[in-house]
Formats: sequence, C-alpha cells, structure tokens
Amino acid sequence: MRNLLTLLLLVLVFSHGLTMTRGYRDEDDDWRLEREWEREERGGEEEEDERPDRGAERFLLQDAKHVVKTEAGDVRVIRSVGRRIVNREMHIGFISMEPQSLFIPQYTDSNLILFIRRGEARLGCIYKDKLVEKTLKMGDLYRIPAGSAFYVLNTGEGQKLHIISSIDPSESLGLGTFQSFFIGGGSYPTSILAGFGKETLSNAFNVSSEEVEDVLTRQQDGPIVYLPDSHAPSLWSKFLQLNEQKRLQHLKRVLEFQEKPQEREQMAWSWRKLLKSVFGAEDRKDTRATGGSPDSYNIYKRSPDFRNNYGWTVALDESDYKPLKHSGIGVYLVNLTAGSMLAPHVNPTATEYGIVLRGSGRIQINYPNGSSAFDAQVNEGDVFWVPRYFAFCQIASRKGPFEFFGFTTSARKNRPQFLVGSSSLLRTLPSPELAAAFGVSEDRIRNLVHAQREAVILPTAAAAPPDKTDKNEKKFEKPPYMIRNFGNDMILGFD
Repeated sequence: MRNLLTLLLLVLVFSHGLTMTRGYRDEDDDWRLEREWEREERGGEEEEDERPDRGAERFLLQDAKHVVKTEAGDVRVIRSVGRRIVNREMHIGFISMEPQSLFIPQYTDSNLILFIRRGEARLGCIYKDKLVEKTLKMGDLYRIPAGSAFYVLNTGEGQKLHIISSIDPSESLGLGTFQSFFIGGGSYPTSILAGFGKETLSNAFNVSSEEVEDVLTRQQDGPIVYLPDSHAPSLWSKFLQLNEQKRLQHLKRVLEFQEKPQEREQMAWSWRKLLKSVFGAEDRKDTRATGGSPDSYNIYKRSPDFRNNYGWTVALDESDYKPLKHSGIGVYLVNLTAGSMLAPHVNPTATEYGIVLRGSGRIQINYPNGSSAFDAQVNEGDVFWVPRYFAFCQIASRKGPFEFFGFTTSARKNRPQFLVGSSSLLRTLPSPELAAAFGVSEDRIRNLVHAQREAVILPTAAAAPPDKTDKNEKKFEKPPYMIRNFGNDMILGFD
C-alpha cells in the first residue's frame, strides 16, 4: 500500500513538472492568445484549428461608432478592445463642433477627460452645487466626473472645435459604450424630464401642462445645435436672440418654482442654473479667479519631462494635475523629429492608448514570448493601444515630425522601463548575469549595451518608414471605417 501511494505521488509531481515545463517551452503563446481572444468574441465557441494571417489590426482600434450627428457637429466613439488582456477598459471619443454651436446640457454615466485639440470652447459644469465656467483653449485638459451636468460651446471665431476625450466606463450602467442623459431637449434629443408626465412636471415647475409640453417638445435639431449669428438658427438660437429682459420674462414662470419650498429647490437646482447659464440670466464667472473648482491644465505649456535633439516627451500624472487622481487616468504627449525613435520600452503600470496628431510613423509591439505582435505604419488620426507589460517602440517617418497624444490607465507615475539606450535596463543590470543570460562574454555584452550614447529618444533614420511604401513590403490594410484625417473636414473616416 505504501509503495502504491509513493507511486501516485511521483506521478502527480511528474505531471505538475511537465505542465510547468510546457508553460515555459510552448512556442505558440501568441497563437493561443489570439485563439483565446477569438473564442471570447464567439461567446466561448471553438472553431477549426487554422492560423489566419491576422492579429495586427487588434492594436489599431477600429470600432468607430457615430453616436451623435447633426448639422452643427458630430460625436464619434472608438471602443476599447474589451479583452482580459487589458487591465482597464477605456474608450476614445472625438467631438467636432461647427463655429457658434452648443453641445446641449447633459450628464453621462462615464468619467470624461477632455483634450482641446483645436479651437476654443466655453465649458459649463456643476461643481459642488454651483455653476462654473471655463474657457478652454488648444492643449487644455479638463475632467468631467460621471453624473456631473455640463455643456460645451464653440466660441472660436469661424473655427471648428475638435475635442479628444477619454471615456472611462468603470462607473457606467453597462448599456453601451457610454450613456448620455440630456437635460435640455425636445423631440430630438428627448430631455430626461419628459418621462415624468405633464401633470408631474406641471406641479413641479408650477406652470400649466401646456407650457411644459411646449418647452419639452420643440427642440428637434439634435444634441449639438447652432447659436445666434450662425447659418442654421434653431430654437435655442432664436431664444438667445431676444434681449435679456424678454428672455427672463419668457422663463419667469418656468423658473418661479425656485421660490417654492426647499424640496423643490433641491430637485431642480442643476436644471435652473444650467438654463440660466445658457440663456445669459446670470453673470458668467470663471472660477479660475476665485479658485472654486479644479482648473484646466494646458499640456502644451508644460516643460518636457525629457528632451534631446531628436524629440521630447511629456507625461502627466496625479501629482501634476490633481483631477487625474480621481479618474485614475494619466495623459501623455510625444513629439519625434523625422526619422527618430522612442526607444523600445515597457509600461509597468498601465495600458496605453494613443492618437496620432501629426505626421506618420511606425509602431512595433512584441508578444510576451518575444515574437512580433504588431508592426505597421500609422498616420494622422489613427488610434492605437499597447497592453501593459508589452514591449514596444514608435518610429517617426523620414518625411517629418511624428506627434501623438494619449491616455494611460493609471494616474500613478508610469516610469517606463527602457530596454535600449544610455538609461536602459540593460545598462543597469550587472554584466556577468546579463552576459550569461545572452550566452556571450562580458566584454561583448558591455560593448553592445554601451554603444548607444543617447537615451529615451534615439536617432534611427535607417529604421524609419520611407516616404513611399516599398512594393515588396507587406502593408497593413486599414478598413474603410478606420479613423482618418483628424483635423480636416472629418475626425473619423466613415464610408
């Protein structure tokens, strides 16, 4: 009996050791990872064991959706990959607004960080039960918490407003990418007040049911509408064309409820204040002067964290901009000169999402087993992502500067670990152990890791994408709905 137990124990130990050895020696880690992603997409169903020549597109976010489209502007959203490999989901939103337009008052079920890519905006939001307004210019960042009412006006003279936004669904209802609740509205969009019924709203506002119905059904121009002096006047703009006295008279009955008992006041404070702000019924104040609400942060005015002759980098964390601490999201901006490279590195604390703002370049990403996961050229408007722990690098084309902006899924200091260059891990690790790991002499490994005198951003024209694609080079074909041409007539290209 004792011999039998001993034999069983040896079998178990051998099986466990075989499993562990297989885990280290399996050369198909990347294929199994791809199969796992595909299986999740099919709801756990298996398919024939064939190896499709695909996978690179997974690191370019392509699921672009139109969530708002009006004559005055549009909103498009790109979903996160939503896989277990991502430590935290994040979607990327693009808002485009025509001159003299308004993104009407609303709140969402997701945390937002707005980045003004081009133009100028006035943003109004509710902070600690008070209305605050901010004038945001190109390069400004501003955080809007989930559930906080806000609106955006394009105040630029004859200039479109382009906004890039991170969308953090960690507090969302799970009804989609994100959910907007419009405070203002009519037949399109519908106000969140509309569902209460005429009698309920008539009593709440202390006005007739006819007045309630008229106010809540007339707006039909959509979530983004034109303001006065634009080429397409709407109900909002017609109202704003009245002088202040007439506007106040028209709204008097709607706003009379503010003088009623306290419970009505608590029910309607945000609605009343937002209406007053949009309609000019109270003095506009920018709380930058009073220090009331968190300020915006202009990333272009920040001194680079690193700069040399080949480019510069900026990274914002919670210690630089306090609102990032509440969202748990970081922000970065990189500018590479023509032909230069952001050296191969690893993000130890966050997944990275990037948007190409200017120029073109090449992005290379490796799987954990050292095989190539992605190697393709990206252009202005393209959106890419890099999983946490994956080694990657960005290389500018030879045609000109390569600038990209993005968000990370952690507000802590990222401290990227560079694998090549004068400040790399290979320089820090001891030579004997490193030489043994590569199977070469200490002198040889020392010569290899010390040959590069530059750090972080390296001169590498030989590896940069050429001006024209080589006919023999395998080119990654982007589908027609790939994000394209940001900053021109469209932000996202939709056929």
